[in-house]
Amino acid sequence: MIDDRTAPLGAFVLRAALGVMYLAHSVILKYLEFSLPGTAEFFRSIGFPGWTAYATFAAELIGGALLLAGVWSRAVAIALIPVLVGALTVHAGNGWVFSNPNGGWEYPVFLIVISLVVALLGDGAYALKPTPQWRPRARFA
Repeated sequence: MIDDRTAPLGAFVLRAALGVMYLAHSVILKYLEFSLPGTAEFFRSIGFPGWTAYATFAAELIGGALLLAGVWSRAVAIALIPVLVGALTVHAGNGWVFSNPNGGWEYPVFLIVISLVVALLGDGAYALKPTPQWRPRARFA
Protein backbone atom coordinates (compact mmCIF):
# COMPACT_ATOMS: atom_id res chain seq x y z
CA MET A 1 0.00 0.00 0.00
CA ILE A 2 1.19 3.51 -0.78
CA ASP A 3 1.15 6.09 1.99
CA ASP A 4 -0.64 9.04 0.39
CA ARG A 5 0.79 11.40 3.01
CA THR A 6 4.47 10.73 2.30
CA ALA A 7 4.41 9.57 -1.35
CA PRO A 8 4.62 13.13 -2.76
CA LEU A 9 7.65 13.82 -0.57
CA GLY A 10 9.29 10.56 -1.66
CA ALA A 11 8.69 11.40 -5.33
CA PHE A 12 10.20 14.85 -4.74
CA VAL A 13 13.34 13.40 -3.10
CA LEU A 14 13.83 10.94 -5.97
CA ARG A 15 13.22 13.64 -8.61
CA ALA A 16 15.60 16.08 -6.90
CA ALA A 17 18.33 13.45 -6.51
CA LEU A 18 18.09 12.57 -10.20
CA GLY A 19 18.24 16.26 -11.11
CA VAL A 20 21.33 16.81 -8.95
CA MET A 21 23.00 13.76 -10.53
CA TYR A 22 22.44 15.16 -14.03
CA LEU A 23 23.70 18.60 -12.98
CA ALA A 24 26.80 17.07 -11.38
CA HIS A 25 27.60 15.06 -14.49
CA SER A 26 27.21 18.07 -16.74
CA VAL A 27 28.81 20.86 -14.69
CA ILE A 28 31.33 19.09 -12.47
CA LEU A 29 32.40 16.22 -14.72
CA LYS A 30 32.02 17.43 -18.29
CA TYR A 31 32.56 21.17 -17.85
CA LEU A 32 34.90 21.62 -14.86
CA GLU A 33 36.79 18.32 -14.77
CA PHE A 34 37.29 17.44 -18.44
CA SER A 35 36.23 20.71 -20.18
CA LEU A 36 33.79 20.64 -23.05
CA PRO A 37 36.52 20.26 -25.71
CA GLY A 38 38.05 17.45 -23.66
CA THR A 39 34.69 15.76 -23.33
CA ALA A 40 34.17 16.10 -27.10
CA GLU A 41 37.56 14.48 -27.68
CA PHE A 42 36.62 11.60 -25.37
CA PHE A 43 33.32 11.14 -27.21
CA ARG A 44 35.22 11.00 -30.52
CA SER A 45 37.67 8.47 -29.07
CA ILE A 46 34.82 6.08 -28.27
CA GLY A 47 33.14 6.45 -31.65
CA PHE A 48 30.58 9.20 -31.09
CA PRO A 49 30.68 12.42 -33.09
CA GLY A 50 32.31 15.21 -31.09
CA TRP A 51 29.22 17.42 -31.26
CA THR A 52 27.27 14.85 -29.22
CA ALA A 53 29.36 15.82 -26.18
CA TYR A 54 27.94 19.34 -26.34
CA ALA A 55 24.41 18.01 -26.88
CA THR A 56 24.82 15.64 -23.94
CA PHE A 57 26.16 18.44 -21.75
CA ALA A 58 23.18 20.66 -22.65
CA ALA A 59 20.66 17.86 -22.13
CA GLU A 60 22.09 16.99 -18.71
CA LEU A 61 22.36 20.64 -17.65
CA ILE A 62 18.90 21.71 -18.76
CA GLY A 63 17.23 18.43 -17.87
CA GLY A 64 18.85 18.33 -14.45
CA ALA A 65 17.74 21.87 -13.68
CA LEU A 66 14.19 21.14 -14.86
CA LEU A 67 14.01 17.99 -12.73
CA LEU A 68 15.35 19.78 -9.69
CA ALA A 69 12.82 22.58 -10.15
CA GLY A 70 9.98 20.20 -10.88
CA VAL A 71 9.14 21.43 -14.36
CA TRP A 72 7.48 18.77 -16.53
CA SER A 73 9.40 16.07 -14.68
CA ARG A 74 7.76 13.10 -16.38
CA ALA A 75 8.58 14.30 -19.87
CA VAL A 76 12.09 15.39 -18.89
CA ALA A 77 12.89 12.05 -17.23
CA ILE A 78 11.76 10.17 -20.34
CA ALA A 79 13.60 12.56 -22.66
CA LEU A 80 16.88 11.98 -20.80
CA ILE A 81 16.77 8.18 -21.10
CA PRO A 82 18.50 8.22 -24.53
CA VAL A 83 21.45 10.02 -22.90
CA LEU A 84 21.67 7.18 -20.38
CA VAL A 85 21.35 4.56 -23.11
CA GLY A 86 24.32 6.23 -24.81
CA ALA A 87 26.27 6.00 -21.55
CA LEU A 88 25.24 2.37 -21.23
CA THR A 89 26.67 1.55 -24.65
CA VAL A 90 30.00 2.99 -23.50
CA HIS A 91 30.07 1.04 -20.22
CA ALA A 92 28.29 -2.18 -21.22
CA GLY A 93 31.45 -4.16 -21.95
CA ASN A 94 33.28 -3.11 -18.78
CA GLY A 95 31.65 -5.47 -16.30
CA TRP A 96 29.38 -4.93 -13.34
CA VAL A 97 31.26 -2.62 -10.99
CA PHE A 98 31.53 1.07 -11.89
CA SER A 99 35.01 1.15 -10.31
CA ASN A 100 36.29 -1.10 -13.13
CA PRO A 101 38.48 0.61 -15.70
CA ASN A 102 36.17 2.86 -17.74
CA GLY A 103 33.26 2.15 -15.38
CA GLY A 104 30.70 -0.62 -15.27
CA TRP A 105 27.22 -0.84 -16.68
CA GLU A 106 25.18 -0.92 -13.45
CA TYR A 107 25.14 2.84 -12.86
CA PRO A 108 23.63 3.81 -16.23
CA VAL A 109 21.08 0.97 -15.89
CA PHE A 110 20.17 2.14 -12.39
CA LEU A 111 19.71 5.71 -13.64
CA ILE A 112 17.49 4.47 -16.49
CA VAL A 113 15.33 2.69 -13.91
CA ILE A 114 15.21 5.80 -11.69
CA SER A 115 14.23 7.92 -14.70
CA LEU A 116 11.40 5.50 -15.47
CA VAL A 117 10.27 5.62 -11.83
CA VAL A 118 10.25 9.44 -11.85
CA ALA A 119 8.22 9.34 -15.06
CA LEU A 120 5.73 6.93 -13.45
CA LEU A 121 5.48 8.75 -10.12
CA GLY A 122 5.25 12.25 -11.47
CA ASP A 123 6.54 15.46 -9.97
CA GLY A 124 5.84 14.89 -6.30
CA ALA A 125 5.90 17.75 -3.83
CA TYR A 126 7.45 21.18 -4.43
CA ALA A 127 7.17 21.16 -8.23
CA LEU A 128 7.15 24.57 -9.91
CA LYS A 129 5.25 23.38 -12.98
CA PRO A 130 3.72 19.97 -12.47
CA THR A 131 3.19 17.73 -15.44
CA PRO A 132 -0.49 17.77 -16.41
CA GLN A 133 -2.24 14.64 -15.22
CA TRP A 134 -3.36 12.23 -17.91
CA ARG A 135 -7.05 11.56 -17.87
CA PRO A 136 -8.75 8.94 -20.01
CA ARG A 137 -11.45 10.19 -22.32
CA ALA A 138 -14.98 9.34 -21.43
CA ARG A 139 -16.53 6.76 -23.69
CA PHE A 140 -20.04 7.22 -24.89
CA ALA A 141 -22.26 4.28 -25.76
